[in-house]
Amino acid sequence: MDSKIKLPQNKPRNSFFYLIMAALIITAVVIIFNPGDGSTKKVSMNTFIEQVKNAEVKSIEVKNERINITLVDDTKEFAFKEKGETLREILQGVPSDVVNDIDTQIVSTEGEELWYSLLMSIVPFLLIIGFFVFMMRQAQSSNNQAMSFGKSKARLTDKEKNKTTFKDVAGAKEAKEELIEIVDFLKTPAKYTQMGAKIPKGVILVGGPGTGKTLLARAVAGEANVPFFNISGSEFVEMFVGVGASRVRDLFKKAKRNAPAIIFIDEIDAVGRQRGTGLGGGHDEREQTLNQILTEMDGFEKDTNVIVMAATNRPDVLDPALMRPGRFDRRIVVDMPDLEDREAILGVHSKGKPLTKLVDLKNIARQTSGFSGADLENLMNEAAILAARRAKKTISMKELQESIEKVMMGPERKSRVLSKHEKEITAYHESGHAIVGHMLPNCDPVHKISIISRGMALGVTWFLPEEDKHLYTRSKFTDELVSLLGGYCAEELVFGEMTTGASNDLERATSIARNMVTQYGMSELGPVIYGERNHEVFIGRDFGHVKNYSEEMAKKIDAQINNFIDIAYKKAKELLSKNRPLLDRIAKSLIEKETLTGEEFASFFGEIKVPKKVMYSKSTIK
Repeated sequence: MDSKIKLPQNKPRNSFFYLIMAALIITAVVIIFNPGDGSTKKVSMNTFIEQVKNAEVKSIEVKNERINITLVDDTKEFAFKEKGETLREILQGVPSDVVNDIDTQIVSTEGEELWYSLLMSIVPFLLIIGFFVFMMRQAQSSNNQAMSFGKSKARLTDKEKNKTTFKDVAGAKEAKEELIEIVDFLKTPAKYTQMGAKIPKGVILVGGPGTGKTLLARAVAGEANVPFFNISGSEFVEMFVGVGASRVRDLFKKAKRNAPAIIFIDEIDAVGRQRGTGLGGGHDEREQTLNQILTEMDGFEKDTNVIVMAATNRPDVLDPALMRPGRFDRRIVVDMPDLEDREAILGVHSKGKPLTKLVDLKNIARQTSGFSGADLENLMNEAAILAARRAKKTISMKELQESIEKVMMGPERKSRVLSKHEKEITAYHESGHAIVGHMLPNCDPVHKISIISRGMALGVTWFLPEEDKHLYTRSKFTDELVSLLGGYCAEELVFGEMTTGASNDLERATSIARNMVTQYGMSELGPVIYGERNHEVFIGRDFGHVKNYSEEMAKKIDAQINNFIDIAYKKAKELLSKNRPLLDRIAKSLIEKETLTGEEFASFFGEIKVPKKVMYSKSTIK
């Protein structure tokens, strides 16, 4: 099986490399045969004759028209004579006894001149020939690239390098069970074929960003002892029509040659979008590529023993022909991890990180409701970076707690200094949120209040759910609306006017109220959904909402939304007016400390009666 797989080999060096080497060698030869003058001084012929007359010259070397002079003090000089002129003719006015005392040498350069002339005449031709050879090689290389333009860019996973197994994947129990069955099918097909079962054609992993779809695919590659080809959906599509379809054919051809094999297409929505919705009709590149994938996955060929795996976080835009049984037989949902899964994921990503004995991963998992696997990995990495920055040898709960806040709300912006008045407004605003939320039974408990700027927010009130929730009631939403308007009402109650700090709260409150009316059927308009999403993917998000109700109903919807907001506003203002002294005390403490924990906040209530928080038992959540 593995003998069929050819690993990529090193490419030969480019001819341009050899051309450069040849040029360097020629340059070195020229320098050797034609050395520079360096620091040698050039003198005139008259100066040379005067130096000879004054007995200042120690030796003379005549080389063609050049006279190399060495003075008595070993200083080097040179001069040039006319061609054909002899040294005796030059020094005819100098006494013969002075000339005889000078060591004189005549150097013949006939051979050197011949080689130098030959070299200088050949070098230009060599450079021209080398240039043409280089251009021809480049043209040949471009031709090869053009011929391989339609070849698949799929990468064959090395089973020994960076091997990932299902043991490295925490959580996603149901998804792992489905994929383990696929791997077992490839390893022992006889166990299933004797029962009349057929190998699945395709498996698609569906889930939000960061939930571990690609990680599960890598685990399948590590577990299955078969060739694993992985490619991204965007690598099929090029500007030339037909290239994507050609690459699909080549990919499946390689996989069938190495069958049984697995093909993994990441982000398949890049090429598998619903046909007939774009502006290019049925002849654009993406649709031709999709047509070829559909043909390869369920064509006339049978028993190819090639399983196609794919991953996407947008299953709603995929073509129905791609999602039907016979192509993608199994649709595996990779959901956000629950409390138990988050604890297991934190355990995986804490390996190799020195944690203190007081670190409670279960407590961290409880505080990270809604975190994906990628968020949890980032959390542990941020904690390690923070501990290293502080020159610590271990990671404590303090670093983990700060990392949670950093991942959720961004880093602390200590450089943003608030004025005394702005700090007071922010403290009352956040205290209003916390007090209203604490006194409503359906709001989550207050975990922390801070007036330290994070991200775009001047302050934050952190409500932490005590358990994961999958169903939300009408009373939960109405209490959350009251809590969101707590900061707005606190500003109005204390300062007599509102600031721009409540804009995000109002935006979230309006969105919740609108969804209660139009999406959840929680208003007096009854159990009807108003407005539906347009699934034509080329239309922008702002135009994707289809209005399927009359103008008269639109007025009623607006009235219901305003009613929800108005009731929440009155209730928040009532609660804060009754507890104005409590609001002042908490705000004053927050200004002094800048941060209050949930325990410190709860201690302000003393004997004040607070409704018991509503908890959903696990048996009621389906």
